[in-house]
Amino acid sequence: MQQLFASGHAVDIVLAVMLVEAVYLKSRGWALGDIALLLLPGVLMLLGLRAALTGAGWLWIALPLALSFPVHLLDVARRARRRD
Repeated sequence: MQQLFASGHAVDIVLAVMLVEAVYLKSRGWALGDIALLLLPGVLMLLGLRAALTGAGWLWIALPLALSFPVHLLDVARRARRRD
């Protein structure tokens, strides 16, 4: 189990599950843009986690984490516009 996390493969498994979720949502009629805004913040955080687990430099950890927040805000704003 330690090797699974140290290698970053645990994150790869979660990313694969998210890909399956994206395919499922697309099959249910969701637009690709909606799927991307829904899942991208989580994908970016997972990429930051993977970078940290594998000993990458701080920039490769911080960059995806920092990018996840504005993408999340875009998703929240899109959802708020749809409610109105």
